[in-house]
Amino acid sequence: MVSQPAPSESSPYLDIAKKEKIRIDFRPFIHVEGVDNKELRTQKIDLTQYTGIIFTSKNAIDHYFRLAEELRFAVPDTMRYICQSEAIANYLQKHIVYRKRKISFGEKNFSDLLPLFKKFPTEKYLLPSSDVLSPDIVKTMEASNVDWTRAIMYRTVCSDLTDIKVKEYDMLIFFSPQGIKSLQQNFPDFQQEETKIGVFGTTTMAAAEEAGLKVDLMAPTKETPSMTMALEKYIKALHK
Repeated sequence: MVSQPAPSESSPYLDIAKKEKIRIDFRPFIHVEGVDNKELRTQKIDLTQYTGIIFTSKNAIDHYFRLAEELRFAVPDTMRYICQSEAIANYLQKHIVYRKRKISFGEKNFSDLLPLFKKFPTEKYLLPSSDVLSPDIVKTMEASNVDWTRAIMYRTVCSDLTDIKVKEYDMLIFFSPQGIKSLQQNFPDFQQEETKIGVFGTTTMAAAEEAGLKVDLMAPTKETPSMTMALEKYIKALHK
């Protein structure tokens, strides 16, 4: 069981399932819910006061523009956008005319944005986020010396999984601490026993271990930078 939405037809997971003759099911253990404009106001956020926006995800983009529309705030053409990656920057085209705007992006990690903050230090930045914010983001923003404010615009919540017979699966694969929390919330009596646990990322591993779970599969590593590579290697080792 992979705790993510079902992929497209070209997914490496489907290739592994076919090649290794195994069954892989997909089910999101968590989902995102947007906050309403009343809740945004309780955070004392006035969208008109910011000259720059920092986007860390596509969810952040969607919920920022949703709330701007609800509040009847016309995002000005002069707004500066700082995006964590090129893919996130490209996603802005869903909401704005891309070529007419001030858009910059980093390589991949949030810390890669530091040179951009040094390049554009005078903007007043808004950081739309979920209720869970990586400590790395806070650390980078504090080091940037720019004027910034966090706005919680959406929340990551546990999905209802009570229709799943979780013990029927040989392995459960998680990608976030919230996924581990969802397992505990949906199945409070869950005992790992023979169930294998796969995790992506050190924070997910820490959450699994804190929940008393034994981690059998971990990615990324130097040998297996993706979860699909780690899974394939694990299955081949079992077959031997």
